Amino acid sequence: MNQRLILSTALASVLTMGLAAPAAAAADKEACYGIAKAGQNDCQNLSGTHACAGQAKADNDISDWKYVAKGTCKEMMGHAKAEAQAMMKKKM
Repeated sequence: MNQRLILSTALASVLTMGLAAPAAAAADKEACYGIAKAGQNDCQNLSGTHACAGQAKADNDISDWKYVAKGTCKEMMGHAKAEAQAMMKKKM
């Protein structure tokens, strides 16, 4: 009985560490709009034309984003979410 408890605890620890690592990595990143190449975006775009990573149709579309290291978005000529939304409204 103790052996099962030890194995369960060990498995839970390994799984928890595996889930915590991506969260820590995401803390060092920020979403940067307007820099993703076609097919290289990280998730749903602002315009709602797709809902998954890798579905950007054009390079540097302001509504598509990609994770970058914190503090590097501006250097890459990218935009924060609020800026991208404002730019999209101006186009309409």
